[in-house]
Amino acid sequence: MAQRGARTETPCSGEPALAVSALSFDYPDHPHVLQDVALKVWEGERVGVIGPNGAGKTTLFLLICGVLRPASGEIRLFGRPVVPGEFRPEAGMVFQNPDDQLFSPSVEEDVAFGPRNLGLPREEVRARVKEALTVTGVAALADRPPHHLSCGEKRLVTIAGVLAMRPKLLLYDEPTSNLDHRYRRRLIDFLQDSQETMLIASHDLEFILEVCERVILMDEGHIVANGNPRKVMSDAALMEAHGLERPHSVISGTPY
Repeated sequence: MAQRGARTETPCSGEPALAVSALSFDYPDHPHVLQDVALKVWEGERVGVIGPNGAGKTTLFLLICGVLRPASGEIRLFGRPVVPGEFRPEAGMVFQNPDDQLFSPSVEEDVAFGPRNLGLPREEVRARVKEALTVTGVAALADRPPHHLSCGEKRLVTIAGVLAMRPKLLLYDEPTSNLDHRYRRRLIDFLQDSQETMLIASHDLEFILEVCERVILMDEGHIVANGNPRKVMSDAALMEAHGLERPHSVISGTPY
């Protein structure tokens, strides 16, 4: 089944960082969660993923990480097929709820968990932890218990834990959820300066406009639009047809 109304991507040379082709997925009690999805993401791109609840955004991310097994289709990550259940350190996912990823007695130990499980030497683990905590601006929290942190602090710590694995592709699921203005701005600044390839699923459309250079709109398991974020989100008929409101900055014409 072809993607309904999908817009073409800007062609790039070379092999994509992520190539998804003819991807479909069903849950036992919810068939057709994804239907014949095709997508290419190029190294260094920041791609937003928008759409109503139930569109298939999180499911797509879990398939890319190999957590779920597709009903059909293929996912290739940096030239190699994704095998369900096989750990691929090239991809790291930051979940919507930080508490799903924080479980160690201290922030430092939490961030060190991934590198240790890669079997890295102790000094390399320490270097990666220090680097990740510094880059995300939470080095002062190293000795704190994660469950004592604010939501914004937890979010940055979970990002540090993923960064310590040094993935080349980062998947962010609703990263601004429950963040106050200060931590939302810190996250925007951090992501704008990051060099990793990113897929970012969010209902915060102003955030997507600030961070992403391309956006895909998903609904009912299909990609229905793919292109420049401001152009896609300016299409009132398209947005309304898929249960979304245009961002205020697009309606007013003010900079975001």
